[in-house]
Amino acid sequence: MPTYTAPVRDTRFVLEQVIGLPELAGQPGFEAFEADMIAPILEEAGRFFAEVVAPTNLPADREGCTRNEDGSVTTPSGFREMYQQVREAGWSTLAMDPEVGGQGLPGVLSFAVEEFMTSANMAFGMYFGLTAGAIEAIEARASRKLRDLYVPKMASGEWTGTMNLTEPHAGTDLGLLRTRAEPNGDGSHSITGTKIFISSGEHDLTDNIVHLVLARTPDAPKGTKGISMFIVPKFIPDADGNPGERNSLSCGSIEEKMGIHANSTCVMNYDGAKGWLVGEENKGLAAMFIMMNAARLWVGLQGYSQAENAYQNGAAYALDRRQGRALTGPVDPNESADPLVVHPDVRRLLLDSRARVEGMRALALWVALQADLAKNATSEETRSAADDMVQLLTPIVKAIGTDIGMQVARDMQQVWGGHGYIAENGMEQFVRDARITQIYEGANGVQAMDLVGRKLPMHGGRAVQALFAMVDKDIESAGGDERLAELASALGKANGELKAASMWLMQNGPANPNNVGSAAYHYMDILGLVSLGWMWLRSAIAAAKSLDAGAEDAGFMEAKLITARHFAESLLPDAGALRRKLQNGSDTMMAMPAEAFARTG
Repeated sequence: MPTYTAPVRDTRFVLEQVIGLPELAGQPGFEAFEADMIAPILEEAGRFFAEVVAPTNLPADREGCTRNEDGSVTTPSGFREMYQQVREAGWSTLAMDPEVGGQGLPGVLSFAVEEFMTSANMAFGMYFGLTAGAIEAIEARASRKLRDLYVPKMASGEWTGTMNLTEPHAGTDLGLLRTRAEPNGDGSHSITGTKIFISSGEHDLTDNIVHLVLARTPDAPKGTKGISMFIVPKFIPDADGNPGERNSLSCGSIEEKMGIHANSTCVMNYDGAKGWLVGEENKGLAAMFIMMNAARLWVGLQGYSQAENAYQNGAAYALDRRQGRALTGPVDPNESADPLVVHPDVRRLLLDSRARVEGMRALALWVALQADLAKNATSEETRSAADDMVQLLTPIVKAIGTDIGMQVARDMQQVWGGHGYIAENGMEQFVRDARITQIYEGANGVQAMDLVGRKLPMHGGRAVQALFAMVDKDIESAGGDERLAELASALGKANGELKAASMWLMQNGPANPNNVGSAAYHYMDILGLVSLGWMWLRSAIAAAKSLDAGAEDAGFMEAKLITARHFAESLLPDAGALRRKLQNGSDTMMAMPAEAFARTG
């Protein structure tokens, strides 16, 4: 059975020494935050999720959820009690507004804690995951009456929230959705239709579930311009705001999935269910994107959280399992074989994985900090610059974070060899659970198109130009330290490849949109490499400074420098190959007749 230890030391290093969270303590917008909170919060969260939640991961995956005859869903054994423990400990309210019962701490600190919960049991963490995004959408667009009725109970975790977009015939293309919303004449609408793939759509953890549902009113325009958003609760609140009448909605079935078996992914049937409009009619897609943008960062976290757990178990196995002898001669001559970790190819898998996971953790936390600044900074210039980075890098955190999740899960399963293919060892669950993260909340190919089609050209390319400048500035500042020179040089070359790829898209995209489509994923991968390389440079700078100051944990800092050097030597050079692939354009890709893709004999 796999084990899990929360990466508290690495997370503290990122928050305290790489992204500078302590500097915000007490500033406007961060009044409730004190720098000395970071360590005790992370340490207690790490203990809780490692000891209480992680042991349920494999058993809950095997048990799964059960749909009962009345359409209700029973979650795995112990989930109800564990959910209440998380609520009572306050882990779900760290960054919530104090006005609704939250603790008012920075979102980035809550984001770090969410990693621990998601690594410990991803399917369980999903019951909390979408509620925060639903709250954001309701607070941003709903009437004061609806906000006051629903947000406090959702913020406390007393009620949970969901997002209902997908229909059997309409996935990414939401303009095709058919769910209907008929006015009732009393301010409510009757919602009728079927939604699929609804995470946490029905469960027994809370007294109520608040569904945010996209639907069309009778005279709505066709396509995405005719979509509205509605709050559709499982139980309609009574005059006191408590669950009252059962609404006309139900779980038709639980999806039979490859992974995340302990989360109730439901087919939801709405049969004239009462719903209340959120925001303006026909403006629902914009409201839903408030929720989706938050969810995309969270899904990126899901990806690297699975990678972290897989890496821990892969490294532990490589240190313990004995197979063969080191190429340079026996390391343990008194034993029958040496541990797997002596073999260069195993070390390649381990170092690649560690470099990806730790780099992505740093990037995701930095982006989460920018989200805090975009919301709370007193300067309009700071808020605008931070929002640019959140917009530009959200597709990177989502797509590259989840690609890393799948890559590391597979590589660590490979370290285990045949034993990694056996269910009781838990490695195959990481692969199964990580796979969905590349698909939902906008498949990674969609993220790539969003990046190059919307985020790259926004404000005349202001965001990516700012990123280029920040990377170049840090490269220049690292130039005089021999410990950083190799990484700085490699990052400079990769940033040059990114600039060249950006210019190629500007020159070749307008004339042939297929060039944009064929280049998008390669471009996203290059930007991902540069972003991770930048975080590794900042991490290496922090580690070098700490060593120069006589760091007590010198071994941790030395490992940072070695891992940074590995990223420079083994991963950053891929930027050049990706740029060359990108510049091949779309001619060959689009030359194949569509019917030729089918096998006819």
